[in-house]
Amino acid sequence: MSKYTKDDIIRMIDENNVRFIRMQFTDILGTLKNVAITTSQIEKALDNKCMFDGSSIEGFVRIEESDMYLRPDLDSFTILPWHTQHGRVARLICDIYKPNGEPFEGDPRYVLKKTLKEAAEMGYTFNVGPECEFFLFNTDEFGHPTTVTHDTAGYFDLGPSDLGESARRDICLTLEEMGFEIEASHHEVAFAQHEIDFKYSEAMSAADNILTFKMVVKSCADSHGLCATFMPKPVYGRCGSGMHTNMSLFKDGKNVFYDPESETGLSHIAYNFIAGILKHIKGMCAITNPLVNSYKRLVPGFEAPCNIAWTLSNRSALIRVPASRGESTRVELRNPDPACNPYLEFAVLLAAGLDGIKNDLMPPDAVAANIYDFDVVERAAAGIEALPTDLSNAVSEMKADPFIEKVLGDHVFNKYTEAKEREWYDFSTAVTEWELDQYLNKF
Repeated sequence: MSKYTKDDIIRMIDENNVRFIRMQFTDILGTLKNVAITTSQIEKALDNKCMFDGSSIEGFVRIEESDMYLRPDLDSFTILPWHTQHGRVARLICDIYKPNGEPFEGDPRYVLKKTLKEAAEMGYTFNVGPECEFFLFNTDEFGHPTTVTHDTAGYFDLGPSDLGESARRDICLTLEEMGFEIEASHHEVAFAQHEIDFKYSEAMSAADNILTFKMVVKSCADSHGLCATFMPKPVYGRCGSGMHTNMSLFKDGKNVFYDPESETGLSHIAYNFIAGILKHIKGMCAITNPLVNSYKRLVPGFEAPCNIAWTLSNRSALIRVPASRGESTRVELRNPDPACNPYLEFAVLLAAGLDGIKNDLMPPDAVAANIYDFDVVERAAAGIEALPTDLSNAVSEMKADPFIEKVLGDHVFNKYTEAKEREWYDFSTAVTEWELDQYLNKF
């Protein structure tokens, strides 16, 4: 059942003095895009008649195929909690369609929808809980982002050393006004680094929520005179920002990762799911860690994982199974970072897990020891391989795994790999300052 109807949305727009509606979608890289319309055009938009030029969007279509249509997801309607002098603003997240009425195969949301449909046909619902980390930096005299901060707080510290506490509080309150259920917020390990966790939800909703979350974080930070960035590793020698991704499968209302009769509390399906992700993780890294800068976070000596292994306890492995059991049983993947496109990330993770289930794959033994203490010989003896070490290597691994192309589809796969190869060439030959400027502004 849908949450809203067309008439519901028109009524809420009228009752809340909404003057503008943002029709939002993402390009192939996960950058949030926006077409703003006035309320006079809302019926046209709700009738799926809002057109835009797809040839100007990264990874979409050629100039001779430019006409694309926005089809709003009515359940995504949200009134933004900040006011403007011209009235309130609402948003609708949209799917992309071609003029012939077919879904556009290059729409990241469509890629996730296809994979969710496959899971539904197997009886599964895919739930995701992301843990988004970000930095709050000072801006310069022109309002441009910097990496300067006077914050000296560390993990779980509070004011006065945590100078971002007020901004983080406003972010949480704003998100709650928009319907988010905030579970926790705190200062992270690095100076100026923060984390806000919101409750897990079905994968499509979770992906939508990540985009909304990033928009709110940046807007609230700006109102405090700060710059928020989700760049994975903005400061050399400090911990980077990750987006640990907690996943679970439900069937008939029950968490199928949980088995009370098992010694570990994990079901056979949970082991299959973990094995599927381990099998395809190298090919997925260009999706989960999409920037040149992403691989400056995935280095030894910090908390981000560098090695392909799983564990029931410690935080040094790529995949961790938190101690909670019952309906809270979940699998946590620790390498993704918040610069990724969440629609594509969730699609490849779910597809890999389902591949493990369908082929009854089993993972190697869980690693109990701290992998950070292993030397090269010990890792080799334990059969632990390393994640890709840079974006070029990650794209090569992606091309070497035909399963990833099957999940993404030819259009997305080709456009995405082209974009990442271009980015590798541009940024690997660029000075660090230029790379920093590009990523701080974009992410």
